[in-house]
Parts: sequence; structure tokens; C-alpha cells
Amino acid sequence: MTRWVISTVVALTAVLGVTGTALAAPPPPPNPDDAEISAGRRQADAKAARVGELTSQLTAAEARLQELTDDVAFKMELANKARVDLETARDEAEKARRDADAAKVEADAAGRAVEDTRVQLDEFAAASFRQGSVIGSVAAYFGASSPEDLLARAQLLEAVGEAGLDALDDVERSRSEQANKDSAARAALDLANQKQAAADRAKQDADAAQATAVQAQQGQAAAARSIQDDKARVEGELAQALNAVEGLEGQRVQYHKWLDDKRREDEEAGRQAALAAAAPKPQAPRPQPVVAPNSGGVETVIARAMRQLGVRYSWGGGNYNGPTLGIRDWGVGDAHGDYYNVGFDCSGLMMYAFAGVGVYLPHYSGYQYNVGRKVPLVQAQRGDMLFWGPGGGTHVALYLGGGMMIEAPYSGSSVRIAPVRYGGIMPYATRVL
Repeated sequence: MTRWVISTVVALTAVLGVTGTALAAPPPPPNPDDAEISAGRRQADAKAARVGELTSQLTAAEARLQELTDDVAFKMELANKARVDLETARDEAEKARRDADAAKVEADAAGRAVEDTRVQLDEFAAASFRQGSVIGSVAAYFGASSPEDLLARAQLLEAVGEAGLDALDDVERSRSEQANKDSAARAALDLANQKQAAADRAKQDADAAQATAVQAQQGQAAAARSIQDDKARVEGELAQALNAVEGLEGQRVQYHKWLDDKRREDEEAGRQAALAAAAPKPQAPRPQPVVAPNSGGVETVIARAMRQLGVRYSWGGGNYNGPTLGIRDWGVGDAHGDYYNVGFDCSGLMMYAFAGVGVYLPHYSGYQYNVGRKVPLVQAQRGDMLFWGPGGGTHVALYLGGGMMIEAPYSGSSVRIAPVRYGGIMPYATRVL
């Protein structure tokens, strides 16, 4: 376009003359030979072939990048799942720890009660001894000085057995029961600690897998950018080669014929523009409202989600009360500052939306997929949840009807309304209401 403007100005100057009072024929353009034009065409063809190769490479690289990006999203949700499971295991271990501590306190108290009862019996025995008898055990029979003395001691032991020794047996049984409770509580604590350790290892494994996926995605992104840079450079070289060829070929075309053709094109374009300006403007079709059953609860859920439009995405962000600070993912989310910004991730937005009607979803899309009733995707209604990835563990969005959805899509974006994406979508929607 720039070359045409310059050529036109030069040509008009030549036609009108410097003063505008004389007509002069333009000088004949140069006429390159066939060899020069052929060489230019070969160079342009080579550049075009290289652009084609790079386009193919870039297409493959971007396809692989999309796969790795989806894998990162899946690994991030698995890490989120592991975080939720670890929190649950920690809560269970803490409860088991409190139960074990309480059981130990009761067992220790029962033990002290036994000792206190023994002391009371020993004091009773000492008092009896001071009155002339030895009481408290079988040893009381030894050392009797006469049959009468032995009989007296036996009578005293029987009296103690009917009172204090019975009490001692009761306290001993209580201590045995509390010891059994203490043992059971500690066994439960050991099991809870094992579950917590397993959940912690699963969290570490999920974090490591996520970090590996992020690293692979970042490497692929760098490779795609490198190919894109090469493609842009070669496209520039191709443009230069094509311009050179066009310049050589244009010099062979008689200028006046070219100028006449261009003038006719301009006249036709002006005529078409005038016709377009005079034509009535078409009216945009009005979207048809979508009505769903149980519209009260559904509309409450959708309204809560819609009020969050524009709120930024933060991985791990959002709960039943609204947007929250995100958490570190040691990858894409951290690069966008999710861990120090308030917002929602995809499952966090669903938690907040459905909490408005008393439905409290877990903070993991894979768990949310199994909360309600499964309906075929073609039967999805307004207010259903749509899922992507294996087991719904990659992404979740709220269906609005008419092929549209509201979602918190990815780091660096914000809550938005978008057309439903069918690539990788699960064949079933989840209906909660």
C-alpha cells in the first residue's frame, strides 16, 4: 500500500506538472529481464516453503502446549484435592489426639482412685492392728497366738471383704475399663496419624507432579515462542522477497493501464460503500430467555455467580462466603500473583454460588462432579455444572443455557461469561437443584 501511494503521487506529479498547467508523459519504468524476475521468484518460493515448515512446527508445538496446559490444570486440581484431603486427615488426627488425651486422663484418675482406696484400707488395717488385730490381706492369719485370736482375725477380714475390699474391686474394674479405653484411643490415634502421614505424602507427590507439569508446560511455551519468533522473522523475509518480485513484475506493466484499473477499483469501492451506507442496518437477533425447572434456587445460584463477574482468578481462592486469597502453586498461579490476590478458582466459584441455596460443595472439581445427579450433556439445563478432564478434575463451570456458561477460567484472567467449550468436556452435566 505504501509503495502504491508513493507511485501514485509521483505519477500524478508527472502528469499534472509542477505548476499544474502542463501535461507531460511519465518516464517509462525500467524493464527487468526474465532471469532477474525468475531469481526473485525462486527466493520468494524458498521463503514461502520455510514459512510453511515453521507453520506446521508451530501448529504441532501449540497443540502440545495445549495438552501440557490441560495437564497442568489437571495436576493443579489434584494438588487441590490432596490439600483438602490433608486438611481432613489433620482434623481427624487432632480429634483422635484429643480423645486419646482424655482417655489417658481418665485412666490416670482411675489409677489414683485405686491407690487412694488401698491407702484407706491400709489405714483401716493399721487402726485394727492398734485395736489388737491385723487386717488387710491373707497375712493377717499368720502370727495368731491362739485359735481364738485366729477366729477374731478371720471375722475382721470378712467384715473388710464385705465393705472395703468390695470397693477396691470396683475401683480396680473401673481402672481396667479406663485402661482399655486408653488403649483403644491410642490405637485410633496411631491410625489417624498414619492416615495423616499418607495424606501428607500424597500432597507432596501431587505438588511434585504439578511442579513437573508446570516445568514441562513452561519449556514447551518457550519452544513455541521460539518457533513463533522464527516464523515471524521468515515471514518478514518472505514479505520483502514478495515485494521485490512484485516491484520487478510491476515495472513490466504499463503504468497507465495499471492506473486506469486502480481508478476503476476505487470507483467501484466508492459505489459499494455508498450502497452499503444507504442500505438499512440489520437488527441483531434478540437472545431467547432460558427457563429451567426449580428456577428460584437456580436463579439464586446464577445471580450469586454473576455478581462476581470481573473478579480475578486466584488458584485455591474462594469459599462459601466469597473470594479469598489464593494459595501458592509454585508455577503458573504464582507467576500471576494468585497467592497474594483475592479471587476465585473454578471450584471456589461454584462453592460460593451454591452456598446461597444451602448447598455446600467441596473445594475440588473432581468431588463436585459426583455431588448431584448426572444428566447427558445434551440435556443440560440452566444451573447445571459442566466439567472437563478425567473425572471432572480439570475444570468446572456453571451452565447458563443457550450454549453459554460462567466460569473462573485460569490464572491471569477473571470470572467471565463464555460460550461452552466442547473440547475435553465430560459427557454428563451435574444437576444439584
